[in-house]
Amino acid sequence: MEGQGRCGLHPVPLAEAWDSGGWRWTKAERVAYANNLDVEHHLIAVTPRSNRQKADKDVTQWLPIEPARCRYVTEWVAVKRDNQLSVDESERQTLIDLPSQCPAEVA
Repeated sequence: MEGQGRCGLHPVPLAEAWDSGGWRWTKAERVAYANNLDVEHHLIAVTPRSNRQKADKDVTQWLPIEPARCRYVTEWVAVKRDNQLSVDESERQTLIDLPSQCPAEVA
């Protein structure tokens, strides 16, 4: 998280991870998820303002402005997949619809 005025943003917030299956994790697994710096897309450097705006919202409630939107959705899917987290129906529909608007190299 280098850079002045930057903080870490979880593409899939901790509350969403919990609701999507993280409640099954051990305490050690929850701590590992919250502090994972080993996977590039797991924690993103953003401004504190962006972090506050996003809070614990999922992709149906908040998306960054372009050009970051497509990359964010790709990272959301990767985090959900990598951590075997579930996707609800409204989230699934958003994840189906948005990539069709993204350049091929991102989607």
